[in-house]
Amino acid sequence: MSEHAITTFGPAKGNMLERRPLVSNQRSMGWITNHIAGMLEGKIPLWWWIALVLSAGVATLVPFQLMYLVGTGVGIWGSNQPVSWAWDITNFVFWIGIGHAGTLISAILFLTRQKWRTSINRAAEAMTIFAVICAGIFPAFHVGRVWMAWFLAPIPNANAIWPNFKSPLLWDVFAVSTYFTVSLIFWYIGLVPDLATIRDRATGKIRKWIYGFLALGWRGGNRQWRHYEKAYLILAGISTPLVLSVHSIVSFDFATSVIPGWHTTIFPPYFVAGAIFGGFAMVLTLMIPVRAIFGLEDMITRKHIDNMAKIVVMTGSIVGYAYLMELFIAWYSGNPNEWWAFLHNRVLPSAPYAWAYWSMMFCNVIAPQLFWFKACRTNVLAVWVIVQFPNIGMWFERFVIICTSLHRDFLPSSWGMFVPSINDILLFTGTFGLFLFLFLLFLRFLPAITIFEVKAVLPEADPHYHDPEAKPQHGAAH
Repeated sequence: MSEHAITTFGPAKGNMLERRPLVSNQRSMGWITNHIAGMLEGKIPLWWWIALVLSAGVATLVPFQLMYLVGTGVGIWGSNQPVSWAWDITNFVFWIGIGHAGTLISAILFLTRQKWRTSINRAAEAMTIFAVICAGIFPAFHVGRVWMAWFLAPIPNANAIWPNFKSPLLWDVFAVSTYFTVSLIFWYIGLVPDLATIRDRATGKIRKWIYGFLALGWRGGNRQWRHYEKAYLILAGISTPLVLSVHSIVSFDFATSVIPGWHTTIFPPYFVAGAIFGGFAMVLTLMIPVRAIFGLEDMITRKHIDNMAKIVVMTGSIVGYAYLMELFIAWYSGNPNEWWAFLHNRVLPSAPYAWAYWSMMFCNVIAPQLFWFKACRTNVLAVWVIVQFPNIGMWFERFVIICTSLHRDFLPSSWGMFVPSINDILLFTGTFGLFLFLFLLFLRFLPAITIFEVKAVLPEADPHYHDPEAKPQHGAAH
């Protein structure tokens, strides 16, 4: 049976519901276990070593740049007055946004019983963890004296310095740290049954001991499965509001100010939709090559890619609506400062950052509209090429919001342009190396697809399933 084979369900011939199978080619449960576990057990391929070494080399830019930053000061960045927030906060919001798709796929789609999530949720959750790690680097070192960052925590100290709980910057600390902690626990709990499978298949003593330790004594008993399902459901319920709240709180960093271009109530839903938009684009960017390299076409089918492409075009349309609504509100408010910030700082060809604004509009609004056509959604190569535009456009969006709103103050004497320094560029490049380095380690040492959840969407997992090719047992009723 080909990947496009159709499974039919329905009580009568006249009421047939056609659905594409979530695992194509009638793969068995044993094949799924062997194929996913084989990604960890086989000989390490040469391409993995090459990719790991290259990504590790790029990732070394992060510690070297941070050491230079601490030893010299934040003046090595291009940040200035009035653009005191620039690439650092732009990159922070960019990476936090990428981490949203993982928790959304795992939590919200789990609660709504969307079974197509099973082949992509594990890798998306891992991507969330790694993206938040990259994001946390920038605000931690942006404070300047990073060794004083512990003053953000509400703990007694000799200087009687207490955090300002009215500041959205402090809300960020609690929101992002909570999001990271819950996402990490959620990811690890989902790994436990599969870690036990890898443990039972392991041949070496060290490998068996490591996976056995991580599997927490899992034996697959009925009681353990009951506890697992309860814990997973509770964590999914906790994670769901976090998906909506974390980027809303990040948007409050801007929305609670009085700066034209920031002071708007549309930011929370606008930021959340943009984060999901960029997150799904990054999931497709990573999983399409992984699908091809490891031969996962039977588990990550065109249906999965089609569904994610639909979410990309939906959230991209919401983001496009937010862009137009921003312009309308700036004009309708009658506030000359607000209208100037949009018209003369961003939109007009003579605006200093018009190139960034129109790059953002093309990448985030126009390019994803190709996904309205089924031919684009079902062409894997076309999908991979198209989602690169949201990846680029979402960085431009954060840059436009931050830099174009700051670089011209209320007084012309306070105007100034932002130009990134080489240190800005190298640190940001290094975080991509760190992200890919961690993702490559994940692919090699942990199951990238949830074995037991993929098995659960097979037809034979249904208690009412009957194999028409199975031979009747002796004495069974015909």
